[in-house]
Amino acid sequence: MPKRILVGTVVSDKTDKTVVVKVERKVKHPLYGKIIRRSKKYHAHDEDNAYKAGETVRIEETRPLSKLKTWKVIDRVQAGKGTAIEADV
Repeated sequence: MPKRILVGTVVSDKTDKTVVVKVERKVKHPLYGKIIRRSKKYHAHDEDNAYKAGETVRIEETRPLSKLKTWKVIDRVQAGKGTAIEADV
């Protein structure tokens, strides 16, 4: 069975080797038909403490690493607003 891959935003990087990733999805309301946002937070393994809050990352499902962690961070999709990006001068 293939592993699920989700894209979300890092909301917390305070714990060691762990980041909390908020994944949002859009669903249609069953009665009213309006598109609404639903979100869920996942604890993901970050071995090198490389990811900071505000960054958009991809996470992959993995074996249970702890009580809450069953995901690991694959890579960075987009840098956060507070991250400095070098420009060629």
